[in-house]
Amino acid sequence: MLLTLMTMGAQAQKVVKLWDNTTAPHSSGLTGPEKDEGQVRYSNTTEAVLYIFEAKKKVATGQAVVICPGGGYFLASMGHEGLDYGKWLAENGVTAAVLKYRMPNHVPQVPMEDAAEALRYMREEYKAKTPITQLGIMGFSAGGHLAASTAVGVLKANGDTSPRAAIRPDFAVLFYPVITSDEQFTHKGTYNNLLGEDRTEELSRAWCPLYVAGEDAPPALMILSDDDKTVPSQNSTFFYNKLKELGKEASIIIYPTGGHGWGFRDSLPYKAQWQEALLQWLESRKK
Repeated sequence: MLLTLMTMGAQAQKVVKLWDNTTAPHSSGLTGPEKDEGQVRYSNTTEAVLYIFEAKKKVATGQAVVICPGGGYFLASMGHEGLDYGKWLAENGVTAAVLKYRMPNHVPQVPMEDAAEALRYMREEYKAKTPITQLGIMGFSAGGHLAASTAVGVLKANGDTSPRAAIRPDFAVLFYPVITSDEQFTHKGTYNNLLGEDRTEELSRAWCPLYVAGEDAPPALMILSDDDKTVPSQNSTFFYNKLKELGKEASIIIYPTGGHGWGFRDSLPYKAQWQEALLQWLESRKK
């Protein structure tokens, strides 16, 4: 494991390797070491690892969340879309498990299995000092696609009959997520890396949470910028409308500026606002 990630991950209370390409149900076919892309971002990831930040007992809300960083299914932005959030959420009472998932290399089951296994581990095996009463999933950009797909059961819809594929989170939080496979609005790089450039429309729709979402979809919150040129805001509005059509609880916050990929960075002028809004929404979800 690379030194920078080891240093930042050292802040986590626990680091858990879920599996790798030799032990997981599907392999991406990628080999060799992970590649450091700078700014705590890693490509060629071939093992799924959880970095767990546990909320202290005196502030714990009973909630936990699996975090899926973005990176277009080419790399994992583990810093500003992962570890920074894990530390902050834990400080605010939410246990966070940051997932370094395997890159798909055109094998869509690979990251989906990692996210599903992360939920299963946190629900069935992880022993927190304070009982976890709610488990959600969070994602950014392509990680938002992964989180949304996991939340609505894309893996199960594509034939996975394992118990992990049937697990649904209690809620989903999606930051500027890639959702639709519609060529006019999608982020093509995300779907290209997931399914290949020669993918058919039928294949794209099969791995698109917008078309798979059904009655077991959980409540969701989407946070994004209106001027996002990388992943158009329609990705979130389409998904919001789909959830409302299904009669599901959904909230959406669209800031006028900010672009794409701001994560935990201070460059977004609305950082304090999204932090407050997210914590309020999580509080509203508590059982």
